[in-house]
Amino acid sequence: MSLTDSIDIDSKSEKPMSLIWGCELSSEKDSYTFQVPDEWQYEQQLALRTICLGEKARDEFHVVEIVPTEDGEAPRAPVPLATLKPSVLPMATLVGVELTPPVTFRLRAGSGPVYISGQHVSLMPSLSWEEEVEEEESAEESPEKPPKVQAAKKGSVAKKRRLEKEEEL
Repeated sequence: MSLTDSIDIDSKSEKPMSLIWGCELSSEKDSYTFQVPDEWQYEQQLALRTICLGEKARDEFHVVEIVPTEDGEAPRAPVPLATLKPSVLPMATLVGVELTPPVTFRLRAGSGPVYISGQHVSLMPSLSWEEEVEEEESAEESPEKPPKVQAAKKGSVAKKRRLEKEEEL
């Protein structure tokens, strides 16, 4: 399921949750593995945005590559992601590079620091519209609120449901 698929209002669907992500590669730490805990059973993606050199990077070629994971298939070669040099190309913008974890980045050449940034997108299950309304109603029901306010809210929910049924017809 892609992020742009339509959402079925009667069943549970997924909504994306996006977090800013980044890592640093240098001669001291030349690899970084992005992975998510096993208990996260939802679809995860890492959308890369930029790779840039730090201010202390020497004027040499810095090559960043993606190291394939060991998945029982024939060994695959690492894939170069960017080659940066402060005097020529200190930063690269990446468009459309979306990876599924685990992903390992390695600084193959150069001493860094090289900064990789992007978005960690997690597709979390979202409740259907009716389940969200039920949760809101249960949260709103409290002894301090007058009964008229609760009745008005329930009436608007019934009206929304009726409008949805009319749209379906």
